[in-house]
Amino acid sequence: MHRPTALGGALAALATAAAGVLVAAAVSTTPAAAATGGTGTGYLHTSGNKIVDSTGATVRLTGINWFGMETDNKTFHGLWSSNPWRGQLDTMARLGYNTLRIPYSNDALKPGATATGINDFVNPDLVGLSPLQILDKVVDYAGSKGMRVILDRHRPTSAGQSPLWYTSTVSEATWIADWKMLAQRYANNPTVIGADLHNEPHAEGTNPAATGACWGCGDTARDWRLAAERAGNAILGVQPNWLIFVEGVSCPSGGLSNVWDNDPSNDEDCGWWGGNLSKAGQFPVRLNVANRLVYSPHEYATSVYHQAWFDDPTYPANMPAIWDRYWGYLYKQNIAPIMMGEFGTTLQDPKDKVWLQNLMAYTGTGVSGMSFTYWSWNPNSGDTGGIANDDWTTINQAKQDILQPYLIPPTGGGTTSPAPTTPAPTTPAPSGGCTATYKQVNAWQGGFQGELTVKNSGTAAVNPWSATWTWPSGVTLASGWNATVTQSGTTVTAAAPTWASSLAPGASVTIGFTANGTAAAPGAVKLNGTAC
Repeated sequence: MHRPTALGGALAALATAAAGVLVAAAVSTTPAAAATGGTGTGYLHTSGNKIVDSTGATVRLTGINWFGMETDNKTFHGLWSSNPWRGQLDTMARLGYNTLRIPYSNDALKPGATATGINDFVNPDLVGLSPLQILDKVVDYAGSKGMRVILDRHRPTSAGQSPLWYTSTVSEATWIADWKMLAQRYANNPTVIGADLHNEPHAEGTNPAATGACWGCGDTARDWRLAAERAGNAILGVQPNWLIFVEGVSCPSGGLSNVWDNDPSNDEDCGWWGGNLSKAGQFPVRLNVANRLVYSPHEYATSVYHQAWFDDPTYPANMPAIWDRYWGYLYKQNIAPIMMGEFGTTLQDPKDKVWLQNLMAYTGTGVSGMSFTYWSWNPNSGDTGGIANDDWTTINQAKQDILQPYLIPPTGGGTTSPAPTTPAPTTPAPSGGCTATYKQVNAWQGGFQGELTVKNSGTAAVNPWSATWTWPSGVTLASGWNATVTQSGTTVTAAAPTWASSLAPGASVTIGFTANGTAAAPGAVKLNGTAC
């Protein structure tokens, strides 16, 4: 999550345009190879201020946070809802979120850790699994949709944030050991692209007796830059292909500023927890493997904390200079890529809508813009709310409309408004060449969950495959997985995903779904128009 720090001395070099709504100019970009779509091929690395794939194509991570594994539940929130976990990932991908940032606490990684808050009627495949085993399933399914995953060490324990990367009960050695374990666990899975080392390092205590995270102060017990180097290099020793995401601090000295101590010498320019990378240019993070460093600031609106800059008479024209000062300069000077790991708002204050519009414009458009993961998918984030509404199924369209122009869907994830395309030639299944079996997984008042398995019993591959069926009037699709599932009238169509478009002779596909209405088996099942 996210917390503010009291402001210090006056911000320098603020923009001086007239007050009113102003959309910030996009960050200038340098020419780069165009991405082929989605999140690229193979592992990712950096080139100047760009993230690129194994072919050198530029990749823009446009993702979302799904939290819960850092809490007492030790697994994703919303698993208690009526929307199955796959259905939630389906929606994220369909909306255009190509990356999933997953917060966790070290508590969730302990042997014997138990995941709680799971609706076992809706998610029977998660029953009895450990937090790590559930994480495995989410990683695998996200990868099947073309999404990438960033793991975020959010808290040492589920109790709350910590200013430093270690506490009296969770040592630096434990922090690093757990990171090495995760790097090894996913070492051969390019869906998992990197480590966000520690969430929101921040100031504590007052100068000169500061006890919080500093940047460049040289105190190995407090200097977050040095700690990031130690952890990052340990991870790269296990998995040299990962990106290392490093957040900022709040106050570079590690001490709280502007605390009404009547000592102006102690005041300094402070920002959001994890959001101040103003010293990273002077004191860069040094990794043993080149082209792996991504800086990852956090940025928030008034619903989190009413910073003084929101009341500047020139707002929002003052904001680009603030973003430049804290982290944008790293991108503009081609020092390193930016992946804004958290930003969000409830949109309740009109200033927040202006803030979000300007912040997105500041990141730039198209594949060469700055990367980001929005906070959050979860509707139960107290000071931001989520993209998902309280039912964990429908979405907050006001937020989505602002983010949508900047989203680059994952390969196979689809978009909210797909452009018309000419259908690819298909190979129909031979007459009588398919069978269909149905299993009702669960039912509840007003809905049900099922799995339809369609087998190609013909002699030729079906590529791309498409299955259709009918439901009685009043039964409507809620979510689907393992295919792009849509409904028109009483007919449901499950189209092959791009990552598994061909159905070989003798092969089968299981299409999962949830639906609203009285439980009913699919009728008149067809494979590419041939009745099963």
